[in-house]
Amino acid sequence: MSPTNPAGTAPASITGETTAGVHGSKDSLPVLILGAVGVVYGDIGTSPLYAMKESFIGPHPLAVDPVHIFGVLSLIFWSLMVIVTFKYVFVAMRADNKGEGGSFALLALISRHLEGHRRTATLAMLGVLAAALFYGDAMLTPAISVLSAVEGLTIVEAKLAPLVLPIAVLILIGLFLIQSRGTARVGALFGPIVLIYFAVLAVLGVVNIVAHPDILGIVNPLWAVGFFRYDSRLAFLALGSVFLAVTGAETLYADMGHFGRKAISISWLGLVYPCLMLNYMGQGALLLSTPAAVENPFYLMAPEWARLPLILIATMATIIASQAVISGAFSVTHQAIQLGFLPRLKTLHTSERAAGQIYLPSVNWGLLVMVLVLVLGFRESTRLASAYGISVVGTMLITTAMLGFLIVKVWRWNRWVAAVTIGLFAAVDVAFFLSNATKIADGGWFPLLVAGAIFTVLTTWAKGRSLMRERLADDAMPLEVFIQSAGTSAHRVKGTAVFLSAAKEGVPAALLHNLKHNQVIHERVIILTIQVEETPHVDRTRRIEVHDAGLGFYRMILHYGFMEEIDIPRDLAAAKGCGVPFDLMRTSFFLGRQKLIASKEVAGMALWREHLFVWLLKTSESAMDFFKLPTNRVVELGSQLRI
Repeated sequence: MSPTNPAGTAPASITGETTAGVHGSKDSLPVLILGAVGVVYGDIGTSPLYAMKESFIGPHPLAVDPVHIFGVLSLIFWSLMVIVTFKYVFVAMRADNKGEGGSFALLALISRHLEGHRRTATLAMLGVLAAALFYGDAMLTPAISVLSAVEGLTIVEAKLAPLVLPIAVLILIGLFLIQSRGTARVGALFGPIVLIYFAVLAVLGVVNIVAHPDILGIVNPLWAVGFFRYDSRLAFLALGSVFLAVTGAETLYADMGHFGRKAISISWLGLVYPCLMLNYMGQGALLLSTPAAVENPFYLMAPEWARLPLILIATMATIIASQAVISGAFSVTHQAIQLGFLPRLKTLHTSERAAGQIYLPSVNWGLLVMVLVLVLGFRESTRLASAYGISVVGTMLITTAMLGFLIVKVWRWNRWVAAVTIGLFAAVDVAFFLSNATKIADGGWFPLLVAGAIFTVLTTWAKGRSLMRERLADDAMPLEVFIQSAGTSAHRVKGTAVFLSAAKEGVPAALLHNLKHNQVIHERVIILTIQVEETPHVDRTRRIEVHDAGLGFYRMILHYGFMEEIDIPRDLAAAKGCGVPFDLMRTSFFLGRQKLIASKEVAGMALWREHLFVWLLKTSESAMDFFKLPTNRVVELGSQLRI
C-alpha cells in the first residue's frame, strides 16, 4: 500500500469515531470512561436483546433444559473472555498506531515497520477486505438492534405486532435524517443513557439469578465442553448464535484513539463485561424456571409493569449503538479516501471543536437505503440474525492474521508464546467462522455480497489510480529540463501559480498545458504534492517540505496523517522558504482534469473494471472543494488519457 496520495485523486480515514480524540485531550479518566461507555459498547451492549433468544429458537433450535442453558451461557462467557478481554483488551490494543486502532491503523503500523516485505501487499489486501466487511456490519447493526428492541412491544401487547415494522422504519429514518446535524450536541447524553442501560441489565440479571444462584456455575468451562460432548453437532451450530454476543468487539480497538486504551480497558473489565454476564445469567435463570420465556427472555426477565420502560431504554440504547456504527462508517470511508482506496466524496465537518465528527451525505443515504431494504426484506430480528455475524467474524479473522504477523515480525515475541497466543485466537475465530458459514444460505450471503461489491470498488480505485499515475509519469518531463528550456525564454507574469501534482517528480501536465495555451509562466511556480502518511497524525513541524528548484520554481510536499483534514490554503499560509508569504488574491491554483478512456489496447485492468474506474472518477468530488481551494482562484485544464 502506498502512502502517497496524488493531489488530483485525493484521499480520508478507518477507525471509529464520534467523540473528541485522545490526542491532546485534557479530559479526565472518568470523563473518558463515560464517553467510552456511550460510544464503544453500544453494539456489544445491545446483544442481550437477541443473543440468547437466537441460540435457542434460531436456525438450529435447542432444547430449553439445563444442559443446553448452562452450555450456551458458558460458551458466551468464555467467548467474551477470549475474544474481547484477551484478544482485544490485552493484545490488540497494544498494537496502536500513534494512539489509533482499527484495521487500517494496524495495516499502516505493520507496513511502516516492514516496508518492502514480500507479504506487505497481501496484508494490504486483508486490510481492505476487513474494511469492506465492516460495511456489511454497518448495515446490519442498526437493522437488527432497533428491530429487536421494538419487538418488545409484542410482549407488552400481542396486538401491537403490526406496528413493530412501521415504528422501526420511522426510528431508522429519523436516525439517518439527523446525521447532518452531527453528534456533538447529543454525544454528551450517550454515556449517561448507556450507563443507565447497563445498570438496568445488571439489576434484571441479579433479580433473576437470586431464584437460581447455581447459574453462576457457568463460569466453569467444563459446561461448554460438556455441551460439545452431549451433542457436538448442535453445539457447533449453536456457535453461530453464541457469536451474536461478541459482535461489536472490534469497536474497542477501532475507537481506541478517541478514548485511550486505559479508559476502554477499565470500562470493559469493571463495568460492561460484568453487567453483560449478569444479564445473560439472569436470562438463563429465567429459562431454568420458565422454559416458555425463550420467545423473548430479555423482556420477560422484567416484571410486567417494567416492560414498557425497558422497551424505551433498550430502544434508546439501540439508537446509540446504531449512531456509533454510522459514525464509524463515515470515519472508515474518510480513511479509505485518504489512503487512496476511494474517490473524493463530499465531506462535511459537523463540529468546530472535534475534527473527527464528519458527515458524508452519499454514505449516509446509501446506508439508509440498505438498512431499510434489510428491515423490510427480513421483517423479523430472528431472520436478520441469520445474516448477522459472518462479516463480523471475517473482520476478526483478518485482525488475528495481522496481529500474528505483527507479533512475530515486529514485536518478535518468543515463538512459543506467540504460537499459543495466535493459535488460541485463530482456533476460536475459525470455529465461529465455520459455524457462521452454515448461515450463508439463510441470509449470511447478504453481507458477503455487500463486502464483495465494496472490495471490488476499493481495489479497482486503488489499481486505477496506480495505472493513471504510471501513464502520467510516462509523459512527464523532468523539472530541471523544463526550467532550462522554458524558465528563461517564456514570458513571466506577476503572481503565484500552484500546480497540483500526483507525483513528486516531473512536470505536471497542467503546467505544460498552461504554457502551451497561455504562453506565460508566473514569477513564482509551486508544484504541490499531497502525501498521506501511514500514521494517523503528522506533527505540524513536519507538515511542509519545500525544495527550491531555481528561477522561481519550487517543489512543495504537504504531509498529512490518514485521519487528518486536508486544507491547502491554511497550510500554504504557514509555508516558509519559498519567497514572500502567500497572498491568496495573487495566487492561482491549476488543476489537471483527465478524461479517461477505457481501452483494450492498453494493458491494465479488465475492461469492465476500467469502465468502473472511469465512472468512479466522474462521481468524485471536485478537487477544488475537497482541498478547500478558493473558488475564484482555480483554473482546470483537461486532457485525455487511456488506461
